Amino acid sequence: MISKVLALTAFIAFAHAGLLQVAPVSHGYASPHRVEDYYAHPKYEFNYGVQDGHTGDHKSQHEQRDGDVVKGYYTVAEPDGTLRTVHYTADDHNGFNAVVEKSGYPVHPAPAPVHGKVLFAAPVHAAPVHHAAPTFYHN
Repeated sequence: MISKVLALTAFIAFAHAGLLQVAPVSHGYASPHRVEDYYAHPKYEFNYGVQDGHTGDHKSQHEQRDGDVVKGYYTVAEPDGTLRTVHYTADDHNGFNAVVEKSGYPVHPAPAPVHGKVLFAAPVHAAPVHHAAPTFYHN
């Protein structure tokens, strides 16, 4: 009896460890289980975008992957009227790197009048946006 228990335990351990190939049981209908190849070369490309004039939501993204290398960018319209664009890459050798660009000129609305008077009436000028050199972080 002990030998049967040990044999059954060993069989279950080998099957659970993947050392035995156990055929799926057929019940006369298509099996919902799929065999996935986890070592297939990953490759894809996609685009995404929103242009909503009612809410002012404007953004887009493009990304592509070939193996372990991912490249892409996304854009976001900022509330001040500028456009933020982030170009990014990621791979096993360099990790994740991103460069952020901001284009356009910020626009600030004039102050609203209070009781028919304007409390602050300075002219509004759009100044170009200046940014320091990008900083790269690598883990």
